[in-house]
Amino acid sequence: MVSRGSDKHRLAAGLVPRAGGDAGRFGAGPRLARAWAMSIALFACPLLAPPSRAADAAAPAQRAAAGPAESPIRRLPGKHITLITDLPPAEAIDELPAVFDKALPQYCAYFGVSPSRCADWHATGCLMKDKAVFRRLGLLPEGTPPFQNGYSYNLDLWICDQSSDYYRRHLLLHEGVHSFMNTVLGGTGPPWYMEGMAELLGTHRWKDGQLTLGYFPANRDEVPMWGRIKIVRDAFAARHAKRFADVLSYDPRTQPGNEPYGWCWAVAAFLDGHPRYQARFRKLPQWVRQPNFTDHFQRLMGPDWSRLAEEWQVFVADLEYGYDFTRTAIDFTPGQPLPPSGSRITIRADRGWQNAGVILEAGVKYRLRAAGRYQVADKPQTWWCEPNGVSIRYYRGRPLGILLAVVRPDPAAPGPSPWLAPLPVGLGDELAPKHSGTLFLRINDSAAELDDNAGTLAVEVKGEG
Repeated sequence: MVSRGSDKHRLAAGLVPRAGGDAGRFGAGPRLARAWAMSIALFACPLLAPPSRAADAAAPAQRAAAGPAESPIRRLPGKHITLITDLPPAEAIDELPAVFDKALPQYCAYFGVSPSRCADWHATGCLMKDKAVFRRLGLLPEGTPPFQNGYSYNLDLWICDQSSDYYRRHLLLHEGVHSFMNTVLGGTGPPWYMEGMAELLGTHRWKDGQLTLGYFPANRDEVPMWGRIKIVRDAFAARHAKRFADVLSYDPRTQPGNEPYGWCWAVAAFLDGHPRYQARFRKLPQWVRQPNFTDHFQRLMGPDWSRLAEEWQVFVADLEYGYDFTRTAIDFTPGQPLPPSGSRITIRADRGWQNAGVILEAGVKYRLRAAGRYQVADKPQTWWCEPNGVSIRYYRGRPLGILLAVVRPDPAAPGPSPWLAPLPVGLGDELAPKHSGTLFLRINDSAAELDDNAGTLAVEVKGEG
């Protein structure tokens, strides 16, 4: 899953930069245009020297020419892609051009490109079971950088076959995003954004002939072999989770392997799914050709930048299949001083961390009392719960539904967020914060299972002494 289209990566690979542009200037990539057009000659004369780079400017129609009868490969034509493969006929293989054709309008919609501009956009891809076959045909040229799963260069892309139909489609769509960004937008932005967008739009749902890109999987069975959520969760469990700034500094030259794709996907999914950040994140394509892309991003976020980095920590800690961005969005409004008589706060069972609206002072003891009956599940029947939680099911080592509390410093302190270490309150407890800050409350439940909760609980907060 490597792209060579942006100037930075083309130069690093020793390749000649090609301009991106509109549909009228979509030229063939420098490799498949030459090799595919010459495949018959290569079969007839195996010792024939490779043709010159003059064929690099061949039109898409030339690149999609039929292969020789003796070839072990098949040609699968589509409106926006021609796939060349050595795999035998199968529905999951033969439908890939149709899947890709449904993806292109969604690429256009996401990046704000008129579909008419891409009416003639056409890529050529190699889906390979045996790379040696494609090398023999000149369809996998010498000098192509090594890749484990996929690689793209402008309108040419290569995909290694996978045992999972889902992951094979994912790789095709992933490399398709690289090709689209390079040839239509004229660039991909820095590596974190380049791979983040390819992962975001490569993650999909394909059912009954309908394709949904930018899909957040509801469960692991929907995305066999994908593993992006596992990458993040395993790192968090091992205390190796990446800070937001760490992901933005991703450098593929020093961080090889599959793990960075999980983190790039997580950043893109977080920013694109979060109701506070989504609109601004979707403005970024206009700067993909700018060397100071990430600076534009930071200025766009403005005062939310530090909050974003902190909320990223909460997202990483709570990441699950089916994560609910709307119900877990945090209100960072600073609280007000707690009245001498205390305060009564209503907490919803179907939301994540909720701002209690009051400031608790460091060194002061507070008494919290909670009451109420609320729903924490509705299948196979309604599960009723009180602030102490239900002991027949635990989540993260605590009873499901138990009331939790956090005091967030105002302003936020550097380092791990206090939301990573919440305090159990249950029906009631004493709280003596080490730092002054706003009180936040929630019940203990998965960020993916809040939608079947219902009801509220009341929490009384009062200073002692």
